[in-house]
Amino acid sequence: MTLQQLEYVVSVNRHRHFVKAAEECGVSQPTLSAMIQKLEEELDVKIFDRTKHPVEPTEIGAKIIAQAQTTLNEMQRVNEIVLSEVNDLTGRLTIGVLPTIAPTLIPKFIAAFSEEHPDVQLSVSEMRMSMLIAALRESTIDMAILSTPTHCNDLLEIPLYYERFYAYMSPACRHGSDVLLSSDMPEENLWVLQEGQCILRDQVFNFCKSKMANHIYQAGSIDTLIRIVDNNGGYTVIPALHLDFLTPEQRKCVRDITSPPVEREISIAIRHDYIKERMLNAVVDNVKKVIPKDMLDNRLKRYSVKL
Repeated sequence: MTLQQLEYVVSVNRHRHFVKAAEECGVSQPTLSAMIQKLEEELDVKIFDRTKHPVEPTEIGAKIIAQAQTTLNEMQRVNEIVLSEVNDLTGRLTIGVLPTIAPTLIPKFIAAFSEEHPDVQLSVSEMRMSMLIAALRESTIDMAILSTPTHCNDLLEIPLYYERFYAYMSPACRHGSDVLLSSDMPEENLWVLQEGQCILRDQVFNFCKSKMANHIYQAGSIDTLIRIVDNNGGYTVIPALHLDFLTPEQRKCVRDITSPPVEREISIAIRHDYIKERMLNAVVDNVKKVIPKDMLDNRLKRYSVKL
């Protein structure tokens, strides 16, 4: 049994496809298949059921795969100990992020991170919530920046910051006050996103599930929602960091939401077996450079993340 064989087994389980696993591992499909078959012969068990499409692990194969992943993680920890003595981070980092978070965070984050860690191959993708969770579980991304809680027990969530929401109202939508009560929002002409805004801190106010939302736009763009309000009337809710993108005329359409204020918790989510602590803290430190200090989670202001 070799570490290479364990890597092949884990890769096939991740992709449920021998060809894709071979491409990921940088070997030919026959070579990968032969190495896995040799391991099965050595253990005298079948790790994968090749009659199913996509391929699936057998009952005992699932247990072997889990232990293989644990073994590979422990070997990676040895590498992390060595790398901890080196100042510069290297390697590849893949991050997924919600579309409603990306415009206000990612452009500045990429600039700050790339300047500080030029040897890291950074890749960032916008994904909806369901796709982020799936990508984390399948290990196709290293971490995700999203709204929490996700209620996924198999993921570790590290709060980064808390972002308030404001109402953006069409000039044609008459409302005399500059403040709206979250418990008494207008029941008509509210435009909301189907996904992206619907997980708010402590579920104080869940716009996605609210019965008052009689218009649901199925996309992830806050800018599009604002244009819908500008052209169709009514109002929507937008995150605080998006206020900087509004024109002076549009800023006049913003209303505060109080009693209580509505906010969402933004976190980094990782798998419980993620072990690259230095890389994780590098991401956290550069998020802290972009987000206003008064929005940051208090723990991040004082401590680094420990895995």
